[in-house]
Amino acid sequence: MTKFTELGLNADLLKALAAEGYTTPTPIQSQAIPSVLAGRDLMGIAQTGTGKTAAFALPILHRLAADRRPAPRHHARVLVLSPTRELAAQIADSFKTYGRHTGLTVAVMYGGVAHRPQATAMSRGVDVLVATPGRLIDHLQQRSVILSGTEILVLDEADQMLDMGFIRPIRQIVSKLSQRRQSLFFSATMPKEIGALAAEMLRDPVRVSVAPVATTVDRVRQSVIHVEPQKKASLLVELFSDPAMTRALVFTRTKRGADKVARHLEAAGIIVSAIHGNKSQRQREEALEDFRAGRIRGLVATDIAARGIDVDEVSHVVNYELPHVPESYVHRIGRTARAGAEGVAISLCGGEERPLLRDIERLTRQTIPSSNRHGDVGLKSVEARALGGAGDARGHRGNGRPQQGARNGGGQRNGAAHAARSGHRGGAGGSRGYGGGQRTSHGAAAAKR
Repeated sequence: MTKFTELGLNADLLKALAAEGYTTPTPIQSQAIPSVLAGRDLMGIAQTGTGKTAAFALPILHRLAADRRPAPRHHARVLVLSPTRELAAQIADSFKTYGRHTGLTVAVMYGGVAHRPQATAMSRGVDVLVATPGRLIDHLQQRSVILSGTEILVLDEADQMLDMGFIRPIRQIVSKLSQRRQSLFFSATMPKEIGALAAEMLRDPVRVSVAPVATTVDRVRQSVIHVEPQKKASLLVELFSDPAMTRALVFTRTKRGADKVARHLEAAGIIVSAIHGNKSQRQREEALEDFRAGRIRGLVATDIAARGIDVDEVSHVVNYELPHVPESYVHRIGRTARAGAEGVAISLCGGEERPLLRDIERLTRQTIPSSNRHGDVGLKSVEARALGGAGDARGHRGNGRPQQGARNGGGQRNGAAHAARSGHRGGAGGSRGYGGGQRTSHGAAAAKR
């Protein structure tokens, strides 16, 4: 088996990887790193959670460290484009983590925060700039960023860029770059529009694919519950009564829907937060950190906001509403069963959503098992609760006495808060080390992106 020490990486990078406990690269890393080190353009097809970030960050840092020279004022030697604020921040953190012994500089740009600190960070020039397309165009127009000297371009989550309408801004950004650059292109799926964009951007690229396009995660135990739409909210509360649901992502189609679902869960004594584009950057960061640290059991999210969520030990993904774009189902359920762990994905399907379910099954080339009984997905049945044999979703036993906090099924608010403070902290890897390979300690996380 290949080790990071066998890939020819800079000693400072290997020192940082060792400190993070990473020794063995993931398949995308072992296949991509040699080609990127050699200066080749690359087309990578890989799902989230496969270690993509380290697959490009490590060889890029190696090349920058081997050819040290300051970037001109307002320039960036490397540009990484990301679809969301959260993902941009995580990619920048990964560059900083892996490159902490190299002295290389990293800046990040995204919307929702002030322009001036970002422009100030670019005033002296940086080695690596990670940016979302919209905010980068703002800075290009203000001349606070100049891309003519950029040597390497990375386009991450290209299919999500397409979904968010960023293809035109990307072409506008690419037009500012030198034709002599190295380009790295990553996408989980390959619709024809993305194939055309890759053909425009890449020169004789190396192609790396670590999973068939649009296949689902093998270790995710999937099921669908057919339910009347008006009963989804109460069923979701019951899902949280399962003590195995320790950290859950709940997906809705709209921002308003995410807020409504979060309010309903909070009213049932389940501590959650909502994350979507209408939340401020600070609110989104705080919600994500609370989720990562285990201070909340659930995060209710829209697809766009969730693309940047990279958290270990997500036990369950619940599709409160099925997505209109079937590829989004693949991305959603890929948030669990990360780093070699197993996970559960439960979809709540109303009658009007059955065509969406059929589209998902066609795309993934499988039939998702249907469950009409709650026990089929590891839950206590409604009938058993009615007979007093199990607690309700607020965490009460059949005799009305409260259970001990969030880990026993949602708990009352004070019990849940106590459990969150004491029982769910420190998921393996924390918020650092995204995509760095497999950890050597028991139960720790493998690389994420």
